Amino acid sequence: MSGMSVARFSFLVLAGVVSAQAWRAPHVDPPASSAPQPGMVFVPGGEAVLGSQNGDRDAPLHRVRLDGFWIDATEVTNDQFAAFVAATRYVTDAEKKPTPEEVPGVPADQLTAGALVFQTPPGAVDLREFSQWWSFVPGACWRHPAGPDSSIEGKGDHPVVQVSWRDAIAYAAWAKKRLPTEAEWEYAARGGLDQKRYVWGDTAPGGAAWQANIWQGKFPQQNTLADGFEGTAPVRQFPANAFGLYGMSGNVWEWCQDRYRPDGYGDGRQVAHNPQGPETSVDPQEPGVEKRVMRGGSFLCSDAYCLGYQPGTRMKSTPDTSLCHTGFRCALTAPLPMPRGKN
Repeated sequence: MSGMSVARFSFLVLAGVVSAQAWRAPHVDPPASSAPQPGMVFVPGGEAVLGSQNGDRDAPLHRVRLDGFWIDATEVTNDQFAAFVAATRYVTDAEKKPTPEEVPGVPADQLTAGALVFQTPPGAVDLREFSQWWSFVPGACWRHPAGPDSSIEGKGDHPVVQVSWRDAIAYAAWAKKRLPTEAEWEYAARGGLDQKRYVWGDTAPGGAAWQANIWQGKFPQQNTLADGFEGTAPVRQFPANAFGLYGMSGNVWEWCQDRYRPDGYGDGRQVAHNPQGPETSVDPQEPGVEKRVMRGGSFLCSDAYCLGYQPGTRMKSTPDTSLCHTGFRCALTAPLPMPRGKN
């Protein structure tokens, strides 16, 4: 759903309207005990070529140089987010009734708290019309991802979903962390593999063992569940990449710090050092509406429809958007750990 504001789409539905040398990183293998917070992994700095291997216009190949940083080994889980809510009494965007200013044109009696949920369509669809499998569900939120009758009970180790960019920022601030930049996210996801199509290399997913939680079968009508999951999977269910990071492909989309614009990478002629993303957001498909970047794909990604589970692929949405396949992980700028054997 990268072509429009999901928040606006939600209420339209409700209202019935509708390279060459690349990777250079020093060998740094810090002990887990040196992590600034439990569950974080150190990603050594270096230089790499990032961007889409499919020629995506808004993700051209470009070179970056990053200092080392820390990043969560997994997406933030339901248990972790529940601890945040218990400590702060935070209320997510999906749990709030929107104001008329936030969704102009929607009748006041139709403004209600809720979020977007994937629902299998009954018949054939036009893959260009995502409204055929997305529905606004009143009461859908992080505790009830598919609506009031759904639950996260027994899924404490699954990634939290139905959280907006603003929710993710609030959690990160509470945890004394931040969201990763888009460059940090992709650099970390690749795990030192330069210009590969997938986070594990160039071999297509599938075979004897699935490497990620994505869609198998005919999207969006049939999911064969070959990977064992219809929705989210536990955050450590699939193999980690070479940096020890889990879920960098599939499972849930992850919010990044950066604003979105299709030319956000610049002209590619210079090496960007620790890029923070553009200062303004521009989406030609919806002028004037701010968007933030999402990365990593989800359990709804399919080669027939969505290649978001490939590390160079981008998505974007408004900061107040909440979706049943979107979560986040956190990062942290910290002093570099000393290599082993040094005091």
